[in-house]
Amino acid sequence: MKISVLDTTLRDGLQSEDVSLSVNDKINIVELLDGFGVNFIEAGNPFSNPKDVQFFEEVKCLKLTNAKLTAFGSTVRKHTKPEDDAGLNALLAVGTEVVTIFGKSSILHVNEVLRVSPDENLRMIRETVEYLVRMNRLVIYDAEHFYDGHALDKDYAEKTLAAASDAGAFVLCLCDTNGGTLPKEIFDITKRITGLYPNVEIGIHAHNDSGCAVANTIAAVESGATHVQGTFTGFGERCGNAELCSVIPNLVFKKKKECDADLSKLTVTATAISERANLKLENNKPYVGESAFTHKGGMHIDGVLKYTSSFEHINPETVGNKRRLLVSEVSGRGVVFEKIKTYYPELDKTSPELDAIVAKLKEMESFGYQFEAADASFELMVAGVLGRRKKFFNLKFYKTMGEFPVAEGELSASATIKVEVDGKNELTAATGHGPVNALDLALRKALTVFYPAISDMHLTDYKVRVIDQNKDTAARVRVLIESTDKEKVWTTIGVSENIIEASLTALIDSIEYKLLH
Repeated sequence: MKISVLDTTLRDGLQSEDVSLSVNDKINIVELLDGFGVNFIEAGNPFSNPKDVQFFEEVKCLKLTNAKLTAFGSTVRKHTKPEDDAGLNALLAVGTEVVTIFGKSSILHVNEVLRVSPDENLRMIRETVEYLVRMNRLVIYDAEHFYDGHALDKDYAEKTLAAASDAGAFVLCLCDTNGGTLPKEIFDITKRITGLYPNVEIGIHAHNDSGCAVANTIAAVESGATHVQGTFTGFGERCGNAELCSVIPNLVFKKKKECDADLSKLTVTATAISERANLKLENNKPYVGESAFTHKGGMHIDGVLKYTSSFEHINPETVGNKRRLLVSEVSGRGVVFEKIKTYYPELDKTSPELDAIVAKLKEMESFGYQFEAADASFELMVAGVLGRRKKFFNLKFYKTMGEFPVAEGELSASATIKVEVDGKNELTAATGHGPVNALDLALRKALTVFYPAISDMHLTDYKVRVIDQNKDTAARVRVLIESTDKEKVWTTIGVSENIIEASLTALIDSIEYKLLH
């Protein structure tokens, strides 16, 4: 049976402490998720969040081709009729065909949180679902704290499911709300429930507090669940939710399950959602991370070049990712050759230039350079060894000044730079938040006169690492700068005993790489 997928990035994901999305951001993510092919997009709670009401109104202009939008809410309040409940009426008002309702499955929460009788909680579940079905809504019932509740009082937890099922819910989703249940328990309990409800779709909603959200989701499907919930890249409250960018390919490639998703869009979708959420997609994230198919060790690279499955569990292109071969002092000639042949296909393994490139690589890495994360600087270094690095400009002079104390609202540093391009000089100055920011602004201000294209680029990340820790403040530092022009992202490196000089080296490489391409 096909597995249906509900993405709750726009609801549960927004409970992450690091995430806030505008209405426009949410609409953009809806388009991404729909294009990828999830079945349901749980997009917010219109009763508890006024911004979600605006979102549901504006999102109506979208023509979705794959997904159904889903509004989220809770069961009716205690001792209240559904038709008189403001939360349920807010759900109905936004007009989604599908609604997700959560209710209490744990006797602990019934007694101590809701503080109602067990029978009243069952009424709340039953009458809520009945009312929404009567109003022509498809209801997904989220059994909150189900696995914990099942451990406390199995019979009562199962009665809550019966109340929702008998009332007409088409999905019963079992929630590991605290994220503390382990895969074997998930498998056993879910298998019991799928046996009790052979004609109802059983789902799993897992949190990652014990690091098992993805494994728990797979275990639930192995035991018969056919509906999975999660956030696309895993962000959510506390330790996050099951990350669908791992769950879905695991189900398709490892468990041979059928999903509607277009996995060739997996990486680009994960990256775009992270950008919208202003979060960096972790390099080591399975399937979609930049390091997911990256090889550094010489023996590993040799193996993967001969037979890809020797060190890759799937073909990276199937999830829209790509193989990366890192060059370092442990790389052999063959590894360096594989790296540079994409830039200079006319070279072969016997070219004498290859030895010069390897020698330069070892020399620079002995000084403190590491090119594993700085492909752009590596490409420029190779061009320099081959005598093919174009000199776009000459830096004739620079000076930075810092100020202390800094008046409130004022910038803390200034920089003056003089560059020469084709015999013409340009002298400019800029102020910034620190000397590196001021240098960056001044350098690009000067060069934009000659190269307007660089106005499209900006820095997205800046990292400093001390290399010689035993030399205290006289130590060499390594600076990595990530830049983008909204179409491409590249990283450059600089090393020096002077942090300003190291930063400037990386900045110059970044600009020259942009101009080169």
